[in-house]
Amino acid sequence: MAEIAASGGKAIAVGADTSVEADVVRLFETVDETLGPLTALVNNAGILKQQTRVSEMSAKRINEVMAVNVTGCFLCAREAVRRMSTLTGGTGGAIVNVSSGASRLGSPGEYVDYAASKGAVDTLTIGLAKEVAEEGIRVNAVRPGFIYTDIHTSGGEPERVDRVKAFVPMKRGGAPEEVARAIMWLLSDEASYTTGAFIDVTGGK
Repeated sequence: MAEIAASGGKAIAVGADTSVEADVVRLFETVDETLGPLTALVNNAGILKQQTRVSEMSAKRINEVMAVNVTGCFLCAREAVRRMSTLTGGTGGAIVNVSSGASRLGSPGEYVDYAASKGAVDTLTIGLAKEVAEEGIRVNAVRPGFIYTDIHTSGGEPERVDRVKAFVPMKRGGAPEEVARAIMWLLSDEASYTTGAFIDVTGGK
């Protein structure tokens, strides 16, 4: 926030659990009141659990992952569409969902539940893009691969990227900034004729 302000922008931080509908509604209402009309949404909230096989997963674990990664994504997209759609007085906008290369690979032996949740995000991206294409809203997704972020600590292996990078054609992990650049392009006017599309930021994996 300080960096944004220093560069002449305006930013706010609002605490919210995206799996809780009331929190999502409050988040968007706060944005309405403080930042004005919504023009872009990046659905980036996501969680994963300790690495394990499907045979060891509890319903509680699966439901928690789906609640944040799928339901939360739907709820935020819903609130964005209500504000952006030309059918409801909006002027259009862009949504970028952050999926994962795991949606194509399945993450066997580690996070099949996480991979499945990102598969749902892919389907949401395709369906919603077609649903609101005539309403001035573009919906796309990025699918990051092995990126150096803290999420791997949640899975119990903070150094996971270094372990698996040898299997990536580019032989390295990715930086968060490399994912951010793809998101920024999809949000920009340069992608004005792009909807329902995916950018794999996976180093070729």
